[in-house]
Order: sequence, then C-alpha cells, then structure tokens
Amino acid sequence: MSEPAHDRSAVVGDPHRELHDRLIEAGLLFATPVQGLYGRSETYQEVVRALDAMVHRWALTLEATTIHVPPVLARSTFDATNYLQSFPDLMGSVHIFSGNDRTHAELVRRVEAGGDWQALLEPGEVVLSSAACHALYPMLSGRLPAGGRRFEVNGLCFRHEPSVDPARMQSFSMHEVVYVGDPDDAQQHRDRGLRVALARLAELGLEAEAVPANDPFFGRLGTALAASQLEEELKLEAVTPIFAGRERTAVVSANCHRDHFGQPFGIENDAGAPAHSACVAFGVDRITIALFARHGLDPSTWPNEVRSALFS
Repeated sequence: MSEPAHDRSAVVGDPHRELHDRLIEAGLLFATPVQGLYGRSETYQEVVRALDAMVHRWALTLEATTIHVPPVLARSTFDATNYLQSFPDLMGSVHIFSGNDRTHAELVRRVEAGGDWQALLEPGEVVLSSAACHALYPMLSGRLPAGGRRFEVNGLCFRHEPSVDPARMQSFSMHEVVYVGDPDDAQQHRDRGLRVALARLAELGLEAEAVPANDPFFGRLGTALAASQLEEELKLEAVTPIFAGRERTAVVSANCHRDHFGQPFGIENDAGAPAHSACVAFGVDRITIALFARHGLDPSTWPNEVRSALFS
C-alpha cells in the first residue's frame, strides 16, 4: 500500500523521504496510512533477528536473565513510572468497549454515520509500552541479592512521533540490558555497556560516537529536567550518520535512572536502600535502517566483515 500522494509531494528532496521511498520500493518496508507505521519484509526481519542475537550474546556474558515483554503495559505500572508527567505527547492508551446492547447499537450507529464512536469507549487496564524495561520493575519489588541483578529485556514499543523518517518509527523494537542494584554498579553497567555497544556498531561498519543527551521532556518544566539530565550526563547516546548532511541519529541509549524506578516499585538493594538502575537500550529498528542506508538494500552484498559480525 502506498502513502497518499499529497504526503509524498510535500517533502520532495527530503533525504528522510528519499530513504523511506527506497526502502519501500525495495520491498523491505511496507507503508500504511499512518506515518511511522510499517509492515516489515522477511529480509528486514532477518537483520532484526541477527541484531537481537548479537545483543543476546552480550547479555549471556553478564549472566542476565532474559525476559520477552508484551507490547502493552499494565496501566498501574505505567502510572508508577511517571511517564505521563514527562512525555504525555508520546504515550498511547488502549481503550475498550464494555457497554450493553443499547450502547452497542449506538456505537454501530455512530460508526456507520462517521460520528464520534470513540466517546463510547473507556480506558482499559493496559497502555502501549513506551520502553521495554518498564515492564520489568514491578517484577522486582522487594530486596535484591548482594550485587544486584541483570536482565535482558526485549519487546515492541510505541511512541507517538509520526514522521516520514524511517528511523523514527511509531512502533519499534527495543532490546535492553538492565542492571538493578547498587548505585556504583549501575553507573559501571551503563558506562561499560555503552563501550560494548560502540564496539559492536563499529564491527557492523557504522561510525558511531557517544554524546550526552536528554529525553524529550514535555512543556516548560521539561526544559529544566532536560538541562539537569544533560548536566549530570544521566543519558548518553551512541549516534551515527544515516542521512548525508543531516544530524546524526541515536541508535543506542545508555541511561542511569538512579532510584527513579527503585522508589515507586519498592525495589531495595541488599542493604535495604532504594535500588538504583541503569539500562543500555539498543534501538534495533534504527540500527537496521542505518545498516541498509550505509551498506545498501541487499544484505547479501554487504561487506564480508559486516556479514560475519552480524550473521555468525
């Protein structure tokens, strides 16, 4: 399915659109009526699976517990993460129908008349997951063993950022390696993990470097939060050029959360203090897009050293 013609003409000459069109014309991605939402070909998914396996191999060296999480998150968990206060413009809520026959008849009438049928729905018990690791923290309530614990968390996420940039999808894969425990160990996990990520990206032929970054906090208060996050370097990103002459794109995010999750979820280290956490999050779809942009649209023609690093 192609996108509407007016969308295509509105951004003629945009390198984001050019790569978007090339990926679709090559049959790697399939467009939908919504910007940033795609079907994926088997070739595309082969690269995704290989990247997931690469992250998994690293997680195994850390003796991390592997958890595959669903694309939806308990609303109670979402509320405790403070995500709504910081990023209300990015979240997605799941709404359900729980009415009776009369309400259903009105629902059908509104649908057929093109009316506001959504008003007859109510919030469900889940929201769309914005970060894979959010599902982990309520599982850890209580006291952790000495040395804390490490987890590999993999899942589909959603953020409402409609864009023609194929590296900025609304539905995307996130693969994280998380530490929960003591403050110093959390910091070390973040820093060592970022070095590992940069090494892996180099093996894949992607030029990347680490830079301080901030999350896209919402509103006036968000400006102060972003400045503080930058100043304290709580968030670092591995960035790589995807589009010639354009800003670099973040493909890995390495974050120190401090006790942001330990406090609300009642997670304690072995000394009984609120646990600190850190994560190294691989943007698997963004890395996949970067590989196609860097090495070409046919993985069988990629350099031997890249194929060996990725598919071995």
